[in-house]
Amino acid sequence: MSEIQEKDNFWLYIAGVVLAAIATVVAVKSSEHDKFVTSAKAIAEDPANSAYKK
Repeated sequence: MSEIQEKDNFWLYIAGVVLAAIATVVAVKSSEHDKFVTSAKAIAEDPANSAYKK
């Protein structure tokens, strides 16, 4: 009666979840960067285009 113990992959699953979370954060941050390029150009051209009045 020899029992073969199955390898525990708990830490492998945790590492996979952490890597997926990091990849998601990086993808979201990079897509958010390009979101305001046209607004930044318009504000640089004429500061009255900003929502923040001086």
